[in-house]
Amino acid sequence: MRLPDGGRRPAYNVQFATAAGSGIIAGVAVATTTDAEQLGPMVDQLRGRYGRAPAEHLVDGGYRNLPDLVRLAEPACGTAVYMPVPRPRNGSPRDPHLPRRRDKPAVAEWRMRMGTDEAKAIYRERAPTAEGVNAQACNRGLRAVTVRGRAKVKAVVLWFILAHNLLRSAVLRAARAGAA
Repeated sequence: MRLPDGGRRPAYNVQFATAAGSGIIAGVAVATTTDAEQLGPMVDQLRGRYGRAPAEHLVDGGYRNLPDLVRLAEPACGTAVYMPVPRPRNGSPRDPHLPRRRDKPAVAEWRMRMGTDEAKAIYRERAPTAEGVNAQACNRGLRAVTVRGRAKVKAVVLWFILAHNLLRSAVLRAARAGAA
């Protein structure tokens, strides 16, 4: 994989799909590819696991994959993707939220949707949900996995998810009991 320092070394890219609001991790993928190649497969995993695709999927800009965006918007899936639209290059005055000439309808809809205040408010839920889980993983020692092989890496990550979801369940139960 290509790493932040510009080098290429053996590494794994761990993806979590976290339910906004509850903070429960609902999906996981361990890959040797970039984030851009993980958008569609994660939604497919969630659809296979829960019998339906998520209505909304909030991801950062690294997941931009226009063919997957088009496929996920189709009625068979029906997932609205909330992902930042890239800024125009070289300081161009072009509004990034206006559809481009060659955009497919789903891509044009995504661009326009992300320009609305409603979409921006929805997208703000991503940081405390996704980044919170990643920060907790780092705080609990899941920075670098010292095992080799995708199956072993996934086993370590699944142990983290089990512990995380049990702790989140306890917090949610305590909050519900306190509210009653």
